[in-house]
Amino acid sequence: MKCPACDYKETKVTDSRISADGNAIRRRRECLKCSRRFTTYEYIEQVPLMVIKKDGRRQGFDRNKIVSGLVKACEKRPISISRIEELTSEVERKLQKKYDREVEAEVIGEMIMERLAALDEVAYVRFASVYRQFRDVNQFMTELKVILQKDKETAKRK
Repeated sequence: MKCPACDYKETKVTDSRISADGNAIRRRRECLKCSRRFTTYEYIEQVPLMVIKKDGRRQGFDRNKIVSGLVKACEKRPISISRIEELTSEVERKLQKKYDREVEAEVIGEMIMERLAALDEVAYVRFASVYRQFRDVNQFMTELKVILQKDKETAKRK
């Protein structure tokens, strides 16, 4: 590590600790030439995840798009913004673990819908109607029947 004061290339680490958010290592260093002390941070290099759209285009993953879609789907529902953020982080973590460089938009949409279905059925139907682009009432009704069937099965188990 080069000293910011004198550009000397040798320093010693006097202290290392994990940053407050746990995403970096904070190191206190001292220049072996001028004795100046300075702080550096070490982060994991994140390779940007590319999303393959339905038409084949690729664009960088943007968690804000997920949050925005969920906020719209959960409007006037008893779901806090912190729960929406939590759901988004859960999806993002799973994507980062499973996919190195690219993921299809369809995979992301299905992951979100799976979690929304367990969280709030109305929000799920709203999200699904936009995501799946229902063309008519029949497609919409088919999706509702699937939800109602799952509800009946859950009620029988209780």
